Amino acid sequence: MAPTILVTGGTGYIGGSVLNTLATKHPEYEIAALLRRLPEGFASRYPNIKVINGDYDSYDIIAEAAENSDVVVHNGNSDHEPSLKALIAGLKRRASRYSPAFLIHLSGSGLVADWREDRTPGTRNSKTWSDIGDLVEIRSRPRGELHQNTEAILAAAAAEEEKTGVKIAVICPPDIYGKGSGPGKVASIFIPLYVSKIKETGRAFYAGEGENRRGWVHIEDLMQVYLGLVEDAVAGGKNADWGTQGYYFASSQEASQKEIATTTGKVLEKLGVITNAEPLSLPTAEIDTMIKVYPQYPLLGRYLFASNSRTTADRATKWLGYKPSAPSLWDTVEEDITTALAE
Repeated sequence: MAPTILVTGGTGYIGGSVLNTLATKHPEYEIAALLRRLPEGFASRYPNIKVINGDYDSYDIIAEAAENSDVVVHNGNSDHEPSLKALIAGLKRRASRYSPAFLIHLSGSGLVADWREDRTPGTRNSKTWSDIGDLVEIRSRPRGELHQNTEAILAAAAAEEEKTGVKIAVICPPDIYGKGSGPGKVASIFIPLYVSKIKETGRAFYAGEGENRRGWVHIEDLMQVYLGLVEDAVAGGKNADWGTQGYYFASSQEASQKEIATTTGKVLEKLGVITNAEPLSLPTAEIDTMIKVYPQYPLLGRYLFASNSRTTADRATKWLGYKPSAPSLWDTVEEDITTALAE
């Protein structure tokens, strides 16, 4: 029988790219997608994908869909606890009959960012996190860090693998660039948000010295990690790490905020969006209040524009043969900016 795969977040930037990658690379898979709404042209583009109508609050629908799946790839809202709990509940029922069952969950390297530490924003932090050597510390991040709430649920479920038969892997990407390949959102997260703030301030910007550094990965390289894990799950989960060791960073390169500001400023001036390409150093207090979408994270601007989040993809390299090969951030930044301006 063909393996059954459930994908959530299939109209998002990452989830849509996952959906398209699996459908393209493995047309033999029986793929289902949990969708709140059907994008235009979806049925003609993916005639063999089963659509399950529901959103992340549709607990019973999600649990049943997971119970009917060999592998679940959970994307979208990384912090949404009810949907994650529903998936785990459904997979436990699945594994009680057809063990093992697999969950691949999208997290993010904001978990290890230093934005809440007592340090000067905009300065470089020498700490680079390894998903092998630092895993105990990663799994022990304090309450209140980005994604820590769902990571705690995942860690508890992973510890019960022998009892439940549910194998779990967490993919923890850095900032992502490149055009997505899915049926919905194709623009990345950071670049459009940064461009929108530059349009408000009139200049590209950074905090302090602008030497804070963050990891980056092209969406196509990130798909290597997803594809490798799904293929391993379909084969029984015997080659990659799962459970308590199933944690995967995906960084392929780094950049400082000042480097990003300098390059973005030049592109936006070229496109006529701003008149001065030279970036500004803004006070931390101003950057802190730039992003007000999530009240529980009042300093989200500091996280996005003034923190360090440096990671190395050691586990994917070791077990999945991960070899990033997509164009660099600097090769695609103008296209990303153009895509962001068009949305």
